[in-house]
Amino acid sequence: MADPPGCCRPCATCLLCLYSCQWITAKKEKRKGLRTTKCDCSWFLFLFCVFLFTLVWLYFAIIILNDFHNFNEFVFKQQKLWLDWSLVLLIATAVLITYSTVLLVLALCLQLCGQPLKLHWLHKTLLIITALVVAAAFTGLGIKWADEWKSARISLQETGPFLHIGIVGGMTLLAWPLASVVYRTRNTGLKVFLLLVYSAVMIALYLAPLGITSPCIMEENQLPPKPALVGHRGAPMLAPENTLMSLQKAVDCEVQVFETDVMVSADGVPFLMHDEKLTRTTDVQKVFPERADMNSTAFNWTELQQLNAGNWFLERKPFPTVQSLSDSDRDEVTKQRIPSLEQTLEAAKESNISIMFDLRPENHSDYQSFVNATLDVILKSGIPLQQVLWLPDDCRKQVKERAPGIQQIYGRKRDQNKTEQLQRINLSYQHISFEEIRQYRQDNISVNLYVVNQPWLFSVLWCAGVSSVTTNACQVLKEMQHPIWLLPSRTYLMIWIVVDCVSFLTILWAFLLLKKCSQRRQPVGKCMDTSSPLPGGSPHCFLAGSLLQGGV
Repeated sequence: MADPPGCCRPCATCLLCLYSCQWITAKKEKRKGLRTTKCDCSWFLFLFCVFLFTLVWLYFAIIILNDFHNFNEFVFKQQKLWLDWSLVLLIATAVLITYSTVLLVLALCLQLCGQPLKLHWLHKTLLIITALVVAAAFTGLGIKWADEWKSARISLQETGPFLHIGIVGGMTLLAWPLASVVYRTRNTGLKVFLLLVYSAVMIALYLAPLGITSPCIMEENQLPPKPALVGHRGAPMLAPENTLMSLQKAVDCEVQVFETDVMVSADGVPFLMHDEKLTRTTDVQKVFPERADMNSTAFNWTELQQLNAGNWFLERKPFPTVQSLSDSDRDEVTKQRIPSLEQTLEAAKESNISIMFDLRPENHSDYQSFVNATLDVILKSGIPLQQVLWLPDDCRKQVKERAPGIQQIYGRKRDQNKTEQLQRINLSYQHISFEEIRQYRQDNISVNLYVVNQPWLFSVLWCAGVSSVTTNACQVLKEMQHPIWLLPSRTYLMIWIVVDCVSFLTILWAFLLLKKCSQRRQPVGKCMDTSSPLPGGSPHCFLAGSLLQGGV
């Protein structure tokens, strides 16, 4: 096979060697009999599908980073091993997408250079492994973490307009290798099939914005107020969760509500703790090694005060932000202890910050006494009751009778069949639609959604009109003064039309240019007809020969 014009021999040799892993056949004299077979085309199609499959997984991997701290906690509870698995996820995904992308680029370059697509068996094996790994990742996501599919749906409303532009651009670039295949192949059926499929895909992409909706496609003057911030266990990226230091860091981030979890010790003292066991956020394994696996409620207050609730934060580094702590903050972290609810309410009262908490564990046999002990502490603390947001559903009637000033916040949607009017709801962002958010906003019902850490998610919920969000990243969301993007509908329409027109003209130019190049490369000798009275053969061949010799 001769090296085509415009593709130097060293470049063609290098591309073929990297793709085929056969250095000997890279020599020109060894390549003369090589050609791309149907099997080779099938492997190229498989490579393209693996690339798309891996690209979709990369998108999902970026989306689920918002909730990945929950996965880290889950793994720790099961295996007693703490690791930031998001780094493992991103590194593995980056390796897979890089490998498939490099192979695809090599294949497209080989096609443009007119070289055979002889994929080496090692690449074939690695591609199959890549496809299986990504398929296993999607399967595991669907079985163990199905809510993330809802996160992906929300993300599409945030990124949809930009994904559309990117996909149109990528498919437009494919016009060059596609045109090269069309003009080189002699199989008419294959030509028609490729052109029909490509045309159908492009028409669908050109019309895709008709189905793209996003809360952020609106006029500037229609943007709702910025959602208030609720510190999830305080400011857990800046200080150990559920500590007084974490509460103070949350106050510094201008959060309006400190969200926490309350448990009651064996001697009736309510204290802050999320996990049923103390192993993740204290040094209980060092202080009480024989009782480390016991529930938090099995320890009395004197024993709980012997535990350090900060050193784990520096040792395990649950968030990358731990690396940037100042020396004074690090020293403060080492001094943290488990705070009682009384201490927390006093700090909240001084900082003029509200406190929202859940009372755990709900299935405990002494839960009724837990409610009474908690209410006693709240009423004795002197904190204004409107600063306390009560989350537990159990014993809610009793709470309303003893402390009617406490703000009731519900972890469910309103039920039209019930007479009870909800004023505040607290839901996962995955379990409520944008239409419901707008309706609640119109009905003056406060909607708080958890846990929102990524700016893209905060942006789309801001545009949708949520009242507040619970977050681990209060220091990040505090700095956002505007959604990441906001487009008036007319501006988006203009962008849509311009992108489609540019894409169409580029595709047309690619096909016309490669058609002209293919005509220039056509050997004159192939059209020689000795029976023709004209020099060089038939009139058609004579004209083609003249064009090839004299240029166009």
